[in-house]
Amino acid sequence: MLRSTPAHVVVVGAGVVGLGAAAEAHRRGHRVTVVEQASAVVGSSVQNFGHVCTTAQAGRARTYALAARERWLALGAAAGFAVAPTGTHVVARTAPELRLLGELADERGADEVRLLGADEARAAVPVRAADVVGAAHLPLDLQVDPRAAAPALAAWLASQGVTFRWRTAVRAVRTGRVETTRGPLDADVVVVATHHDLDRLLPDVAASVGLRRCRLHMLRVRPGSPPGSPLGLRTPLLTGWSTVRYAALAACPSAPDVAAELAAADPEAARWDVNLMATPQADGTLLLGDTHARGDDAPVFQDEEGFEVLLRLARDLFGRDDLAVVERWQGTYASAPDRELLLAEPEPGVHVATVTTGIGMTTGLGLAADALDRAGLPDLS
Repeated sequence: MLRSTPAHVVVVGAGVVGLGAAAEAHRRGHRVTVVEQASAVVGSSVQNFGHVCTTAQAGRARTYALAARERWLALGAAAGFAVAPTGTHVVARTAPELRLLGELADERGADEVRLLGADEARAAVPVRAADVVGAAHLPLDLQVDPRAAAPALAAWLASQGVTFRWRTAVRAVRTGRVETTRGPLDADVVVVATHHDLDRLLPDVAASVGLRRCRLHMLRVRPGSPPGSPLGLRTPLLTGWSTVRYAALAACPSAPDVAAELAAADPEAARWDVNLMATPQADGTLLLGDTHARGDDAPVFQDEEGFEVLLRLARDLFGRDDLAVVERWQGTYASAPDRELLLAEPEPGVHVATVTTGIGMTTGLGLAADALDRAGLPDLS
C-alpha cells in the first residue's frame, strides 16, 4: 500500500548518489536528513573529471545516465551551478579506433554520434594534427565543475529544508533506525550511499559483490605556462584508451583490435590501466587522467611513475611539452568485478545504492531515483 503522508528519508552519504537521493526525495514531498561523516563533500564526487558521459554507457547504466542528464540540467538551474551541454569529442588516431567510432555511430545514430573526418577533427580538437584520422562528437554529454557542482547542490538542498548532519558517522542501519555518533535517527526509508565505504558499514553486502577500492592518478595541468599559448580544448576529450573502457564503446566489434593495438604500442600505459582523457576548466587548466589500481584499501602513497605516464601521453597527444602540473591527487571509487551498479535491500526499508565503477557523475542521479522507486517512495508533490 502506497504511503499518503510524508516519510522521513535518511540518506547515508553526501556524494552524488546521496545528494541525488536527497534531492529526489525532497522533490517528491518527503522529509529528508543526510548524514555525512566528513565536514563537506570531499570524496570521489569532487575528485573526478566533472564529465557526464551519457552516450558511452550501455544497458541499465545507459538508462540511469539518460535520467541523470535531465536531473543535472534541472538541478543546475535550480541550485545555480553551471551545467554545460558541450558534448564530448572522441579522437581517433589509428584506423581501428576510427572504425570503432563508426560502429558506435551505426548503432546509436547521428543524434548521438556525429562522425568527423580528419580535417574536421583537427579543427575541433587541439591534438597533434599528424596523428588524427578522425573523431566523433557525442552531443548528449554534459560537463560540470566537479569541485563546485556537488557542494552547490548540498548547499541548495539545505536552503530548501533538507537537514544535513555533517561530521557524523553512522554506526549501524536497520529497519526504521539509523545509529549515528550523534544519536539515533528514526527513519521510514534509509538510503545507504556510502560508495567504497560500504564495506565499513555493511560488510556482508560489500563482500557479496566483491567490492574493492579503485585508486587513480589524476592531474590538473596548465597548458601554455610561459612560453606558449592556451590549448583551446572546448569539450571533454576521450581517446582510444577511453574506448576500451566505457561499455557502449567496449562492446563494438573493433574494441579488441583497439585494445591490442594500444597495449602493443605502449605496454607501460597498458600496465597502468590508463584511460587517457582530459576536461577543460574555466581557468584554462585541464583535468587529466587517469590510472587504475584495485585493492581492499587505498594507501595514500602513490608511485610517481603513474603521473609521469599520464604526462607523457598527454604531451604526445597534444603535441605540447609545456603542460605544467598545477595539482596531483589520488582519486578513489568503488569497484566490483563484472558490474557497474549495486542496488540491494539488506533489511526491509534499508536500500543500498552504489556505483561500482567510475561512472558516478554520469549515472548517480538516475540510480538514486531508482533506489527510491524500489523503496516505494511515492510522489506527494
